[in-house]
Amino acid sequence: RWLLRERHFSWDAVPVKRQAYFNSTAYLPCPFTKAQNISPSELVVFWQDRKKSVLYEHYLGAEKLDNVNAKYLGRTSFDRDNQALRLHNVQIKDTGLYDCFIQQKTPTGSIILQQWETELSVIANFSEPEIEEAQNETRNTGINLTCSSKQGYPKPTKMYFLITNSTNEYGDNMQISQDNVTKLFSVSISLSLPFPDGVYNMTIVCILETESMNISSKPHNMVFSQPQFDRKTWIQIAGPSSLLCCLFLLVVYKAVKKCLKMQNQPGRPSRKTCESKQDSGVDESINLEEVEPQLHQQ
Repeated sequence: RWLLRERHFSWDAVPVKRQAYFNSTAYLPCPFTKAQNISPSELVVFWQDRKKSVLYEHYLGAEKLDNVNAKYLGRTSFDRDNQALRLHNVQIKDTGLYDCFIQQKTPTGSIILQQWETELSVIANFSEPEIEEAQNETRNTGINLTCSSKQGYPKPTKMYFLITNSTNEYGDNMQISQDNVTKLFSVSISLSLPFPDGVYNMTIVCILETESMNISSKPHNMVFSQPQFDRKTWIQIAGPSSLLCCLFLLVVYKAVKKCLKMQNQPGRPSRKTCESKQDSGVDESINLEEVEPQLHQQ
């Protein structure tokens, strides 16, 4: 198509790296450093991908679409001020290498003055991770959570949960899926743990790590009310103790009453204390001055 004169050929070997967001605009540079003093009406500038499909052609000062591949029609525009090609509505499949050729049209043929190579990478930010609880979750059922994030690129490197006051990373079986059309990734993990003893509230966050950034979910609070004292348990504990206490008081009462009766017998000196020897062999002294008023009140 063009007659090349190798002695004028110039190759810029190191690719220029450019990055663009999914569905946005990418810029493929092609500065005319070796054609500054040549009129645009003498130049042919075009871009092509690795498959040699033409993205855009600027032929002798005017746009020419005859050689443009159908998948790029309507998606490109020439930025004359910055000497770059704008590739609109960038998709993941647009990732790759692109070449820009600058040729001078002469009466004897076309001469390549310059070639630029651009390496384009396309990224898409994942959505903010979202934490969801299992339905009807209680403290007894433990911690059952899932975390998910969607529509990102490239593939994430890690996803995990962080729990209050813990540096451990929790999360099982990171699941990654890719859309067949957009090539975007979605990711999810799950968490299943028993609720720690004595703990009734905690805060959990979900972290998604990619090659370039970390994305955190909103804090997820899990709060459970502390259980009230079980009445049945109270009866089981307090019942036997109360019975023992009543038996002890009954024994004391009988002992005091017996002592008082003995003190009131004629010719027996009055004493302020009364000793009672139990079957266990332990002597117990009872102060009558303290006990007697209580017995009279009864």
